[in-house]
Amino acid sequence: MNNLMDMTLEELEQMLADMGQQRFRAKQIFKWVNSGISSLEDMTNISKQLRQELSEAYKITRLRIAGKLESKLDSTVKYLFELEDGNIIESVLMEYKYGFTACISSQAGCKMGCAFCASTGAEFARNLTPGEMLDQIMTMQQDSGSRIGHVVLMGIGEPLDNYDNVIKFLRIINHPDGLMIGFRNISLSTCGIVPRILKLSEENIPVTLSISLHSARDDKRSEMMPINRSFCIDKLISACNIYTERTKRRISFEYAMISGENDSEQDARELAGLLKGMLCHVNLIPVNTVQGNGYRKSSRIQIEKFKNIMESRGIETTVRRELGSDINAACGQLRKNRLQQL
Repeated sequence: MNNLMDMTLEELEQMLADMGQQRFRAKQIFKWVNSGISSLEDMTNISKQLRQELSEAYKITRLRIAGKLESKLDSTVKYLFELEDGNIIESVLMEYKYGFTACISSQAGCKMGCAFCASTGAEFARNLTPGEMLDQIMTMQQDSGSRIGHVVLMGIGEPLDNYDNVIKFLRIINHPDGLMIGFRNISLSTCGIVPRILKLSEENIPVTLSISLHSARDDKRSEMMPINRSFCIDKLISACNIYTERTKRRISFEYAMISGENDSEQDARELAGLLKGMLCHVNLIPVNTVQGNGYRKSSRIQIEKFKNIMESRGIETTVRRELGSDINAACGQLRKNRLQQL
């Protein structure tokens, strides 16, 4: 049975036409689905007969909140969601001066195997559907009573490994009859699947592309990120240059600061040299402590040294604000703990 939450307005229009119904009903249904209803019966301006016909082949399936952690240090809230089939994912709600941001998952688990990531070691189950990505935002809005205006696809999973569903999700949440979240308020984080970056550059979806880079050297990056063995740094940077040229959008390079691994002054000089002349921004991330991988975050002094070197060479660089540090807000840790208990 198909989930109405996975459908675009155009798909709903075609579905109703196939049923012999008036196409204008599609907009009514789309608005209802994107308002966060839980049942077809909640569509009060749709006839009982049409609701009955829809229920024979379509459904609305919502996530269940299986756990929630609220930071005592800031307003960050971490959610553990259970999908209809029992799979578990995570999302994080964060408050910034410009409003609320949702960090959502695109897969139940991840195949990429990045050494520093909490998702590594917790089995990959499947891709999420567009509706399951949408529902993370709607459920957090309903639970918190807060309007979410920004979205980050940086939770569990590699978005470009679930390409078609992610693109469909982006078009749904941007729609003026849906959540109406602007593309420029959405960031998509990838470890660097080069062919999909090039494909994304042709979609006319001007999201902010965030690249998980973490080293300017192939040997170091390949140790931390297996994807680099398939798409080396030169290929990745070439794809990023094509992306910025086609979209006119600045790329954000995410760089996890790991003590003794990639945080030396030489590392900073190499990174600045690699990115020289690019339309980009570097976001330094004090790495999260994840049990079992042995990585420790760089000291504040070392991070500042690194930042100063980057800026002295003309690369705009910021240090990510640490939110929800008391609740392990990096996506993957809560799911991993839950799976280990099963």
